[in-house]
Amino acid sequence: MEVQEQKSIYTLQFSLVCLSSFLFSASFNMLLPELPSYLSSLGGAEYKGLIIALFTLTAGISRPFSGKLTDKIGRIPIMAVGSLVCFVCGFLYPILTSVAGFLFLRLIHGFSTGFKPTATAAYVADLVPSTRWGEAMGIHGLAFSTGMAIGPAIGSAITLYYSIDILFYCSSLFALLSIVILFNMKETLATKEAFKWTFMTINKSEIINKQAMPVFWVTLFSYVSYGALITLIPDWSGHIGIKNKGLFFMVFTIASLLMRFIAGKVSDQYGRKPVLRVSIILLCVSLTWLATWQTTMGFITGSIIYGMATGMFSPAISAWAIDLSDDDKRGKSVATMYIALEAGIGFGALFAGWFFRDIIARVPFVFYGAALCNFLALLYLLVYMKKERKVI
Repeated sequence: MEVQEQKSIYTLQFSLVCLSSFLFSASFNMLLPELPSYLSSLGGAEYKGLIIALFTLTAGISRPFSGKLTDKIGRIPIMAVGSLVCFVCGFLYPILTSVAGFLFLRLIHGFSTGFKPTATAAYVADLVPSTRWGEAMGIHGLAFSTGMAIGPAIGSAITLYYSIDILFYCSSLFALLSIVILFNMKETLATKEAFKWTFMTINKSEIINKQAMPVFWVTLFSYVSYGALITLIPDWSGHIGIKNKGLFFMVFTIASLLMRFIAGKVSDQYGRKPVLRVSIILLCVSLTWLATWQTTMGFITGSIIYGMATGMFSPAISAWAIDLSDDDKRGKSVATMYIALEAGIGFGALFAGWFFRDIIARVPFVFYGAALCNFLALLYLLVYMKKERKVI
């Protein structure tokens, strides 16, 4: 039985979904290091906080729809919609070159992550036994995080040696390849329905899966820090003396890669909550480290610790969301987690941009505040675990 379960993870379909996620992740992440300076060149330096906030706003808004559609019409069509948005936006960035046009595209671009990751997580859960969900999420996370690591480095190199417009076109190319792969994948939703416009109406009960509310709160508080980091790290890198704006993303993602596979297996064996507890503590440590040690070595060390923390956190929280849901509500449960993720990232980015205002001395205070938010996530998790033990 153990051998059979092992084979059930490493299938062609699982490999294809991982490859598609890698290309999708690289597509939008390759833009991140260059967007703050690009917006400044358009005359919108004061709107840097909106680069991520607008993106996450539409991502969060679209989650209830993507979760419902994932459970109704299938996983693959919803994954395709997410990649298609990335493909189209890449071609429009060089055309809409005003500040308003750029911000509008960031708003539209957010629909990509509102759709594809939701359907992908449900697809992965369909493919593998429930006893291996943590491991599967960890392996899939390796692919997604590799895109996160390679994307920013590629993006900075393309902009340096060619131009920002070529970067946008390359982003579209990666998204197109992620769509092509989907054509070779088999749908896993057993009972599919034809699309109906009534599916686009969402009742209050369809927005959040109440079963996944513990996941919602832990995710919300934990991802405030990521929104703050991706908003401020490009400027913080220059302040420290690091020319490659994608270095932080590359280092923390590589560290994340090394942890995801192990952490997923550990969460399958010992439970999601112990892994989450340790990862949140490391998040607090990394943010405090980045704020305190303002040197190249401190910067790299902080990014390594942050990567290790996210590498532990991501597969455990994804598997926990699925653990808490009924089989027919997996898409909705995953969407609930991602709504919290986008809300946390958006708030963190918006606050960081508003408080920063190009005053570099304020950056450490943002990092300390983000660490406090992670501490709140830890407190909530500890209280939840205490209540859970009393019920048992």
